[in-house]
Amino acid sequence: MSAEQTTADIKLDLQGLMCPMPLLKAKKALNGMTPAQTLYVLATDPGSKRDFEVFSQQSGNELLQSHEHEGIFSYLIRKKA
Repeated sequence: MSAEQTTADIKLDLQGLMCPMPLLKAKKALNGMTPAQTLYVLATDPGSKRDFEVFSQQSGNELLQSHEHEGIFSYLIRKKA
């Protein structure tokens, strides 16, 4: 378990879901969070990398980290204030 995952307020394992489900489920989780809380997401959809980058730019939520290891993508997002 990574340090990012253990310190995140909410964790979502969205492996196996294809576009647009990882982003939609992450957006739903963020909507229920308070400002400055963090969301850690695991996904296997290669398109999620671009989706989360664009979403963060457009929504104002901060993409703190984005990693890929052996086909698993992880994202750490801070909800905007």
